[in-house]
Parts: sequence; C-alpha cells; structure tokens
Amino acid sequence: MARKPKKQDPGAPSWMVTFSDMTTLLLTFFVLLLSMANMDKNKFNAAAESMRSAFGVMEGGRVAISGPKVIEFAPIQDDFTSRLYQRMLSQLNELKIDRRIQLVKDRGAVILRVEAAVLFASGQTEVSPEAYPVLRDVAALIENLPLNLRIEGHTDDTPTSGQALSNWDISIARAVSTLKFFERENLVPLDRMSAVGYGSRRPLATEKNEAAQALNRRVEFVLESIGGNREALPYLIDAGKQAPF
Repeated sequence: MARKPKKQDPGAPSWMVTFSDMTTLLLTFFVLLLSMANMDKNKFNAAAESMRSAFGVMEGGRVAISGPKVIEFAPIQDDFTSRLYQRMLSQLNELKIDRRIQLVKDRGAVILRVEAAVLFASGQTEVSPEAYPVLRDVAALIENLPLNLRIEGHTDDTPTSGQALSNWDISIARAVSTLKFFERENLVPLDRMSAVGYGSRRPLATEKNEAAQALNRRVEFVLESIGGNREALPYLIDAGKQAPF
C-alpha cells in the first residue's frame, strides 16, 4: 500500500519569516541613518547618544556588551546650499554678467566672488559709477532670498607705499562702500547686511604674478542663512516671488 505524502503546512517556511523580519529591521535601521543625515549637529548628537545607550555604550567610552567598535557618522551636508548654488548659477548665466564674477561654494555657503577691478579703480575705495549696473545685477540675484549678506573685502599683499591706508584699511573701506551702495539704492535691507575686511590674510593664490594678485584683490558676497535655521528657508520666501530650485 502506497504511503501518502506528508501534508505540508500552508504558508511560508519558518526560516523565511525570520529572514524577512531581519531584512525589515535592517531596512529600518538604514532609513534611520538616512533620516539623521539631514539633521543639524545638535539633533544628530542627541540621536547618536540615544543609539549608543540602546546598544550598551556608556559614558566615558565603557561598553556594557562586547561587539564591534562604535563608528561615529558625520551628517551628510544639507543639500540646500547645492540647490541654491544651481539656482543662482542659472540666473547668473542668464544675466551674462562679467566673466570676472564667479559663483562658488565655500565654507558651507554660496559666495559670489567679484574681482576688485570690476568695482573699483586702482587704489580707490569708492565704488566706480561703471560698477553700479553690476551691483544692481548682484542685488537682483539675492534680494528675494531669505538670506543674510556678508560683504567681504580682500586685497593682495603688495605694500601700499605712499598711501595713508593699509591693505587692511582698503579692504574694509571697499566692503563698507559696497554695503552703502546697496543701502542707498534700497537694493538689500540694511538689517540683512554686514561688511568685513580681511586685507591680504585670505589669498586665493600664492603666486607673485599679476594674474594671481588680481584674483586676491576681490570683493566676496557671502550668502548665509538667517538665524541658522535652514529647514525653514524655503517657506520664508513670498510664494509669488519664489522660483523652484
């Protein structure tokens, strides 16, 4: 008499259920890491501390259970700077401004870098009338953005022989002169602007030829978030004026 085949239980094998649970937990863990990537530093540290406690890592570096060394992850840089950079670069190309004006990402901010010769006559600290249209174009790029503007003056390291002003004085005076133009023309609110001069202390090039020195003589327009709350920035712009980026 033939034996009847053993009846199998309906549903997935038990090992598959366990495997699915483990896969789901791993997915949840990596989603958590990704969500922490856009947190600010304080939030990230708080979350990291919570995870260290959950995995048995105590204060002072003592570990309650054996296991691999805890790795500290640095948060991924917020992409707001990149989106702002791409938006402004597109506008800059449309305006076809002087090629001596560059848009760069540096120090976690978007910076509009302008060679001093575009704005000032040699050795002068007052904005040249020929530069007025350029500064109006610069203001048009930033006036509708909820950002603070820091105007930085820079010079080369050539000594200012026969002048009462040092390189440092010149860099400060040029930054202030640019700020005053923006305020006088009502281009950017005064409470959103600041001016600072660095003299020759922050060179872009160290060579001693004229091309390198011309790069060092510059004015930089540094765009910074208001109050340091980048997450709120897209919602601070008037919807009627906001372009997607």
